[in-house]
Amino acid sequence: MIDIHHHLLFGLDDGSPDLETSLKMAEMAAADGITHIVCTPHASNHYAFRPEENAIRFAQLNEAVTKALDDKLTLGLGCDFHLSYENITDAVANPTKYTINQKNYLLIEFPNMGIVPAMPDHVYQLVLAGMTPIITHPERNSTFVEHPDKLDDYTQMGCLIQITAGSILGGFGRTPQRAAASFLEQDLVDIVASDAHNIDRRRPLLRAAYEEVARNVGDKAAERLFVTTPRAVFYGEPIPADRESPQVAQKEEAGKKRSLLSRLFSR
Repeated sequence: MIDIHHHLLFGLDDGSPDLETSLKMAEMAAADGITHIVCTPHASNHYAFRPEENAIRFAQLNEAVTKALDDKLTLGLGCDFHLSYENITDAVANPTKYTINQKNYLLIEFPNMGIVPAMPDHVYQLVLAGMTPIITHPERNSTFVEHPDKLDDYTQMGCLIQITAGSILGGFGRTPQRAAASFLEQDLVDIVASDAHNIDRRRPLLRAAYEEVARNVGDKAAERLFVTTPRAVFYGEPIPADRESPQVAQKEEAGKKRSLLSRLFSR
C-alpha cells in the first residue's frame, strides 16, 4: 500500500514532534504493509512551508529510515496545501514547489468554515499551471458533507479525491464515516490515505481500511484506492485507465447485498 498523505516529517507542524517518533511511525507503517510514504507537512497560515528546512529534515529522516528498515519503505516529499490566496498565487508561480515529489500532483485542503463561491476558479488556476489537485478528506469537511454535489465543480476539472482511512473505520465519528461510505458508493473516491500524525490516535495504518473496502466494495476497488492510483501519484504518472466502478458490481448483485452504508452502520 502507498500512503500519499502522512505527517511524518518531525518538528514542523502538528505531526511527528521528533525523529524518534517519526521512526516509530515509519516502523508501524511498514509493519502494516505500507511500502511508500509521502511526507506532507502543512503549508498554511499557521504552519509556514519552508522547502529548504523540509529537505534537510527529509534527508535526516530518510537516512534513519533506510538504516532501520533497509528497503522496506520508500519516502517521498510533498505538502498538505491549504487553499489560501497567498498559497495559490505562489504555487501558480512555482508549479513544483508544493507538489508530491516535485512532479504534478498536489494535495489541497479546503477551509472547513465555508468555501467561497469563487474557489473553483482559484483551483482551476492550479490546473492551468499544470498541477492535478487532490482534494483531501472531503468527508471531514462540513461543506462537502452537507453539499456533496459541490465536489462536481472540482472533479469535472480533473481533481482527484482522497478520503482518510480512519474515516472509513469511524475514527473521526459517524458523520465522516457515513460521508466516506457514501462517497465510496458513488465511486467518487480515487485514493485512501492515512493522514497520520502520531502513533496514538491518528496512526500510520491502512490495512484495516483496505480490508473494509475490499469486503464492501471489492478487491479491485481496494487495490485501485490503496495501491494503483497512489503509486501513479507518487511517481507523477498518469492515472491508470482500468478503473472499474463499484456501482457495476452492486448492480450485478442487486437484491443480494445491502448497501455499504447499511452494512457499516448495522454493526
